[in-house]
Amino acid sequence: MSAVDPLSEILTLAGARCVISGELRAGGRWSVRFRTDAVVKLDAVARGACWLIADDGEPLRLTAGDAVVLNGARTMVLCSDPALRPVDATGRAPEAAGETTRYGDGEDVVVVGGHVDLDPVAGSLFTTALPPVLRAGAGTAEAAEMRRSLDRITREAGADRPGAAFATDQHAQLLLLEALRVGLGQEELGRAALRRPGWLRLLADPRLRPAVRLLHGDPARAWSLAGLASAAGMSRSHFAQRFREVSGVPPLTYLSHWRVLLAERALRDTDVTVAALGARLGYASESSFSHAFTRVTGTPPSRYRRAAAQRSREPGAGSSRTVEPDRATSVLTVAATPANRGC
Repeated sequence: MSAVDPLSEILTLAGARCVISGELRAGGRWSVRFRTDAVVKLDAVARGACWLIADDGEPLRLTAGDAVVLNGARTMVLCSDPALRPVDATGRAPEAAGETTRYGDGEDVVVVGGHVDLDPVAGSLFTTALPPVLRAGAGTAEAAEMRRSLDRITREAGADRPGAAFATDQHAQLLLLEALRVGLGQEELGRAALRRPGWLRLLADPRLRPAVRLLHGDPARAWSLAGLASAAGMSRSHFAQRFREVSGVPPLTYLSHWRVLLAERALRDTDVTVAALGARLGYASESSFSHAFTRVTGTPPSRYRRAAAQRSREPGAGSSRTVEPDRATSVLTVAATPANRGC
C-alpha cells in the first residue's frame, strides 16, 4: 500500500490547478501595477531580480528562481525599485492576457505569471489555510526541483514545438507543488506566514505529520487519542494540546471535519446513497452520519446533494476563479469553539 499523502489529497479535493500563460520582461528602471481577479496567484522569477508589492504591503525582493504565491491580493506591483511610482498596466495582469508584457529598457528581468484555478466550493479549503503571501526562496536545497520546473516552463514557452501547451500545464502543476513544498520547509514560515492555524501548519509540523497521515489514510477507522499520540511519539495531553494549537481544533474534531469534506465531494460528484457513504466513512448508521454532517455543515446530506445539483446547473457555476469563503471546507482552519474543545 502506498504511503498516504495529505497534501496531494487536499490539493485534489480543492481542485487546485495552476495555469501559466504569460510573462513579464523588463529592464532598466521600471515599475508597473497590475490588477487581478484571480483568488490565488503564482509568480516566479526566471531571470534577474525585482521587487513585488501586494496590495500596498511591504516590498518583497525576489531573485532568479524565487516564487511567490499570493492569496487574495487585488493589486500587485512589480518593479526595479520600490521608490519608483508605478504606472498602471494596460489591461489585466500578464497571466490573464496570455501574452508577454514588456516594460522599461531591455529584458534583464523575466517573471512568469499565473493563477491557481480552484473548485468554487471546496477551493476555500486551500485559500483559508494559505497566508496572504507565501514566498518560496530559491536559496535552499529543496528549491532545485522548483527551479527545474520553472526552467522547463520558460523553455516550452520559447519553443514552437508540438505539445508545448500541454507540457506547460504539467510543469505549472509541479511548480505550484514545489513552491508549496519549499514554503512549508522554510523555518521563517513557522514564525510568520504560517501563524494561522490549519492543515498547512499541520503538514509543516514534523511531529504531527505521522498522526495526520493516519487520519487521512483511514478516515473510517475509530481512531483514539492514545493511538494518534503514540504515532506522534507524544503523551496524550501534549499531543492533544499541540494538535489543537497548530490546527485550531482537537484531533478527533479534525477527523470529523475531514470526513465531512470527503462526504461533500461524494455527494456532489457521485450517486452513492447516503447510507452507503456513511458506512464508507465509518459511521455506524445513516442517522449518525446525517447528524454528524448536519452538525458541521448546517444541512442534512440529502438536502446538500440537491442544493449542489441545483448550483451546478446555474449560469457560471463552473467558474473556478471565484471561491465561496463560508463553505464547510473552512472547518479544517477554524479556531476551536466551545463545541469543539473536546478531544
